[in-house]
Amino acid sequence: MNLDYLWHGFAVALTTQNLIIGFIGCFVGTLVGALPAIGPINGIALLLPIAYTMGLPAESTMILLAAIYCGAEYGGRISSILLNVPGDAGAVMTAMDGYPMAKQGRAGEALAISGISSFFGGIFGTVGLALFAPILSGLAIGFGPAEYFVLMVFAFATLGSMVGSQPAKTLIGCAIGLVLATVGLDPTSGAYRFTFDQPELSEGIEFVVLVIGLFSISEALIILENEGRGITVIRELGRMTARMSDLVKCTGATIRASVIGFIVGVLPGTGASVSSAISYTTEKRLSDTEGTFGKGDVRGLAAPEAANNATACGAFVPMLTLGVPGSGTTAVMLGALMLYNIQPGPMLLTERPEIVGGLVASMFVGNFILLALNLPLVQIFARVLTVPNWLLVPGILVLSVVGVYSTNSSIFSVFLMMGIGMVGWLLRKAGFDMAPIILGFVLGQITEVNLRNALAISGGDVSILFSSTICIVLWILAAAVAILPAYLARRARRRALQAA
Repeated sequence: MNLDYLWHGFAVALTTQNLIIGFIGCFVGTLVGALPAIGPINGIALLLPIAYTMGLPAESTMILLAAIYCGAEYGGRISSILLNVPGDAGAVMTAMDGYPMAKQGRAGEALAISGISSFFGGIFGTVGLALFAPILSGLAIGFGPAEYFVLMVFAFATLGSMVGSQPAKTLIGCAIGLVLATVGLDPTSGAYRFTFDQPELSEGIEFVVLVIGLFSISEALIILENEGRGITVIRELGRMTARMSDLVKCTGATIRASVIGFIVGVLPGTGASVSSAISYTTEKRLSDTEGTFGKGDVRGLAAPEAANNATACGAFVPMLTLGVPGSGTTAVMLGALMLYNIQPGPMLLTERPEIVGGLVASMFVGNFILLALNLPLVQIFARVLTVPNWLLVPGILVLSVVGVYSTNSSIFSVFLMMGIGMVGWLLRKAGFDMAPIILGFVLGQITEVNLRNALAISGGDVSILFSSTICIVLWILAAAVAILPAYLARRARRRALQAA
């Protein structure tokens, strides 16, 4: 196996500039993750335009965004353990045993155990990324326009069946993203589409405008809407180190969860919420012989934390090698690469090894930085939970406006961002997730261009979409992941009715 790209990547990641960028990203990501419901996407959305307008090279920008992503996975545990309010969807299961430990006066131990488990999951996932990226990239070199189109269909099918509890709303969100991707200049005919005679829309909706509007602006409105709810922060952290007996006890759970997390992360359309739930329920079935899960069991805390961070690393595999985001956050990062006119896919490893290698190497370094930050400085990060909303919301809004305006100096973009944010807020109130919209938007143009190229090659004959073994396998997989969950759910309901 050729790992030359990785050694080249360490030369990129270990430069003084990129080490500083990685440290800043880890610190900011942990802060963002610690704030309830903010999550990594908002942190990336706010810092992406700043990094772009500063003229950072593509590899440095990706190192920054990856550090924020991994840092947020670490930080999400803080509010879960101390507030019983998950920092993001992936930290929901962390609260199951983390918060009971905090109420027992073991908050510091819970934070230490979760930090160490996160570190192990992150390192395991990064090793998997380094090993699997060249393999999958080599297999994907044989993809043509038809294979890429069917791959996008598979990605959408996987997303609809695995993301969230309401697949119909997930698919509607994807459709909204696909529609938004058609705004602007037709990539084939050169005609303007859905611009409504607005010159600013001639090149389509800016990715930064859409991301910041959907996530940051709508999040600020959600925070204001929930201003009145009271939350009690557990301030007595107690002992800040983990007992060796507890670390030994949760070793098996951490290893199993890391494996599950990486595998789930590689699947397009899944995410940390799926892997943490699977790892927690699996560990509960295997280990909960005394009924202690949900009451402060260290294994129930370690498993989802290891899975979260392994998933974050695994999600980069399909993004870098196939151009298919493994999660909502990697969809934003895919869009960041496109801002630099870089197309992720099987040729990325060959054409731009400094980006892939630098990203993977920075994640190795970043996990050590995060461990060093999170163990001694966790009390400082915990203070972020006391930031009042009257200070937090204006800060989000100011960063959003500055970030969007700085990318193209357009007031129209700022107003468009605000409008998108209002629509995003309404969609979130209606129970829609924003990640599928971003996935649909990012994959929309890739899907359209590859479909039209495939049909151009075949002279309009749609049989080209079924002409290769790769296409047929992907069609079968897409049908399986779309139909199988509905079949299993129907069978479960039938059994429940029979049992009643």
